[in-house]
Amino acid sequence: MISALIHWLDERLNLDGLIAPFKHKTVPTHRLSYWYFFGGITLFLFIIQVLTGILLLLYYRPGANEAFESVQYIVTRVQFGWLIRSVHAWSANLMIFTAFVHMFSVLFLKAYRKPRELTWVTGVVLLILVMGFGFSGYLLPWNTLAFFATKVGTEIAGQVPIIGKPMMIFLRGGEEVTGATLSRFFGFHVAVLPGLVTVLIAIHLFLVQRQGMSVPPKLDVKWTANPSERREMKFFPNFMLREMMAWYVAMGVLGALAAIFPWNLGVKADPFVSAPAGIKPEWYFMFMFQTLKVIPSKVWFVDGEVLGVLGCSLAGVLWLLLPFFESDPPARTKSWITGLSIFALVYVIGMSVYGYLAH
Repeated sequence: MISALIHWLDERLNLDGLIAPFKHKTVPTHRLSYWYFFGGITLFLFIIQVLTGILLLLYYRPGANEAFESVQYIVTRVQFGWLIRSVHAWSANLMIFTAFVHMFSVLFLKAYRKPRELTWVTGVVLLILVMGFGFSGYLLPWNTLAFFATKVGTEIAGQVPIIGKPMMIFLRGGEEVTGATLSRFFGFHVAVLPGLVTVLIAIHLFLVQRQGMSVPPKLDVKWTANPSERREMKFFPNFMLREMMAWYVAMGVLGALAAIFPWNLGVKADPFVSAPAGIKPEWYFMFMFQTLKVIPSKVWFVDGEVLGVLGCSLAGVLWLLLPFFESDPPARTKSWITGLSIFALVYVIGMSVYGYLAH
């Protein structure tokens, strides 16, 4: 029966033609090949986000008077609702973590080199959008920590010269964080960002498929000189089966975290109370938040927070354009780009740890 169904579909959809490119696609095999799995794991976690988000959407109500109560109903009354919400929250954090790991692995393996500059650019933009997912979704339960963290985050955005104030009003839907902000963030989280991310993922995967998997420069030179030493495996089914095993491990880690450490709901937001002590953003924003805190209030005649926001924005633009600073051949810029990559990784980890210790 299954064979007959597959044959029936193949006659109408030409399934062999659809999977033919994957049958011919190969993946380089070397001692660092396992880093290739993190891109697929990030995609898998995004799929988990979409599926669990749809389930939560069946009960969630995006209003200041109903949001907290609807989430409370999900975690206390809906069967396995607490688990679905916990999986959604943990998969969001794991997705951002694996996206960071994937980005730095691409950086250290120099997989951004010509002709893969656009692959790097779409990947970095995807990371920014994924962090936007985290920022917009954080407010949706309408609890105290999320309310004041959003207030602080939008105030930081408002420090950008010229466009900062209009940007803050646009994000908040007014001068203050209110129910209008919640409705606006809900729209970003379930409509705008998913649409943008889906389009960019399609472009990113097309570029990866078109250009193939990159290999480290030294190995590339070695294989070019001696093609007989080149080691590859078929993408389908060999690499795909290994990728699915990596997804299986990720699902096990996600399930364990969601069941053992269920995501806390907290207390309903009250705009009229003072902010709780030690308010801090999510871990993936901590290095930027702590950077702004260590900058003096005034640097010469410039406000320290404005200087910090401009510095972070400039660093983000330079990071996005990093492949275009790579010379050809890449050996000329290898040292400073590698050094910059190590510095960026140490800085992100160091400032994040320092931020949590300081709080």
